Amino acid sequence: MAGTGLAWWCDRCDCSSVADGHRWIRATYEVIAEAAEIESVARALATEQSVEMPLTAITDRRVLDEVVGRVESITEASPGRFAVQLLLASETVGGDAVQLCNMLFGNCSLQEEVRLLDVELPAPLLATFRGPRFGIEGLRALCGAGSRALSCTAIKPQGMAPDALAALCARFARSGLDLIKDDHGMADQPAAPFAERVAACQAAVARVAAETGHTAQYVPSLVGAPSTLARHAAIARDLGVRAVLVAPSLVGLGAFRELVDTELGDMAVLAHPAFAGAARIDPPLLLGRLFRLFGADATIFPNVGGRFSYSAERCLAIAGAARSPWAGLAPCLPVPAGGMTPDRVGELLEVYGHDVMLLIGGGLLAAGDRLEAEARRFVAHVRDRRS
Repeated sequence: MAGTGLAWWCDRCDCSSVADGHRWIRATYEVIAEAAEIESVARALATEQSVEMPLTAITDRRVLDEVVGRVESITEASPGRFAVQLLLASETVGGDAVQLCNMLFGNCSLQEEVRLLDVELPAPLLATFRGPRFGIEGLRALCGAGSRALSCTAIKPQGMAPDALAALCARFARSGLDLIKDDHGMADQPAAPFAERVAACQAAVARVAAETGHTAQYVPSLVGAPSTLARHAAIARDLGVRAVLVAPSLVGLGAFRELVDTELGDMAVLAHPAFAGAARIDPPLLLGRLFRLFGADATIFPNVGGRFSYSAERCLAIAGAARSPWAGLAPCLPVPAGGMTPDRVGELLEVYGHDVMLLIGGGLLAAGDRLEAEARRFVAHVRDRRS
């Protein structure tokens, strides 16, 4: 089954305005419905995601012509599953990240039969978002990495004291890691308060840099309410931190964008996927494109064969969404993670190429007394491989 849903409303609006590509957002949804009902379901979805009221009650011609959502197409993907494309008025967004997400997937996120698959933004709206400030090349320059892949690890578990975490940072820095991030579960906790932890860990990597000439970037985790994010970002900036870890879905996409635009200064941002699975938004769109749109320089995602169930196709789609050309936005560095081990480095570089950051945390920590040797082996493998 394929077709358009415009006929249902041609008696109430000027359909020729659809041709104005600057006016409309094109959003694609997967909808589970009976074939006999899909057209009415799609029309209801368009109304719900735009004016949220009976169209018969609208008397303002401009609203009918320029604001009410439209069904552009319906395509049957498989029995009972349909791809529904809607046109949503870009004027309803106003350049705001939260409002964009509201218009794309606000009310319909409450409908279990609907999933957001993709979005195309008109050029004027896209221009209101600057995307990554560092991007792939900026992150490489920050790490002095030339054109190679980047290596990353995590300090954990939470519950350790600042001096113990700092000692772990030093061991990883001496091993040549590019980035050493907090576990995303670390916050402003009694065992390791944020200011004490960041000061100790940043000082540790600075000491190793002075001793060896290798500057590893310590990446503290920012989490909490907007006021906490701003306060902790200022602490990190003042201590000389150059990159931070943030989970956009946890802190809120609006707070994330504001943090990137107004608080981070010259600090890059790694986006963590925590809580992203709570929304029925296709991961390539959320982790690859929306996180990038709102300012992520690198995006972490669960790689196939790790602790999570993402497929190889989905992982490659996330990487593609993060890196592919998009209206002048800098590419975002994909970071496949989630139970990776050093013996998979070759495979990962073959799959993702050199525009990637490889993140191995527990796989290195499990080495115990051989941690530094395993970390050096990991680093050497990353640096030796070329795509």
